[in-house]
Amino acid sequence: MIEHKDPLSISESTGYIKNKELLNGFIKKFVKTKPEKAKELRGKIEDLNFMKLNSRNISKIIDFLPEDKEDLNKVLTDVSLDENETNTILQTIKEFI
Repeated sequence: MIEHKDPLSISESTGYIKNKELLNGFIKKFVKTKPEKAKELRGKIEDLNFMKLNSRNISKIIDFLPEDKEDLNKVLTDVSLDENETNTILQTIKEFI
């Protein structure tokens, strides 16, 4: 039964996977951070209270961990961030890279 439909990053979803062999193989190739760090990063980004960002956008940011504004803009194709918002998000991400 589905309890929640909230978007998760790949890192956050690893805690729900029962087949640990799958984790060691396919999924681990794409995970850039540990689940605990991903949840912490999600909390910090949510605490920024940017109205333009939704859970899906935050999950994408955690999955890709963009390092510059060009990469961030590629990840957030449906959101137009101003310079201050972009820099704030990138500074927040740098704490986790």
